[in-house]
Amino acid sequence: MNLVFLGPPGAGKGTIAKEAKVFYSIPHISTGDLFRAEQEKGSELGNKVKAIIASGQLVPDEITIEMVRQRLSQDDTKNGFILDGFPRTIAQADALAGIVDLDYVVNFVVDKDAVIKRISGRRFCKSTGRTYHVIYNPPKVEGIDDETGEPLYQREDDAPERVATRLEVYEKSTAPLIAYYRDKGLLVDVDASPAPETVLENMKKALTK
Repeated sequence: MNLVFLGPPGAGKGTIAKEAKVFYSIPHISTGDLFRAEQEKGSELGNKVKAIIASGQLVPDEITIEMVRQRLSQDDTKNGFILDGFPRTIAQADALAGIVDLDYVVNFVVDKDAVIKRISGRRFCKSTGRTYHVIYNPPKVEGIDDETGEPLYQREDDAPERVATRLEVYEKSTAPLIAYYRDKGLLVDVDASPAPETVLENMKKALTK
């Protein structure tokens, strides 16, 4: 099953994708993870991506499209995939259509206030990648990873002052994709406001109709 997850930052796409990939036995492909991997390599591309993301803007289409094209060519995608964070623009959607056919585009719906609360409260452990939230999923000890005891951190683009910019960019560039995929008969709306396990179950039901 070839899936795309749409929704504003903080809608929970990554959280649901981590569970859905197990249920459907397909890889979860996050462009955010692809970008961070490049940054960790310290490559020229990674440094460009870091500067762009830090400013709260989107990475140029040509860079993102090529990274996704290479990832979708790998063997583990032959039975399907979940794309999280791509496409973000109509141009990217057109490019994706030239690479692969989609089965569904899941649109996770959540209001702006909930998005701001979710994003600004997120914390991460650098070595394990474990995700926490200061309200919804706090660590056992404030500011410390449960497994390693390392300090947790907030990504630069999750800081409150970055959230407004990210939502503006989403509304301008990505929201039109909802109409784009609805017109193609691929869009499935899922309420992202309940607990993640409820959202996942509702999504699975919607994709079997």
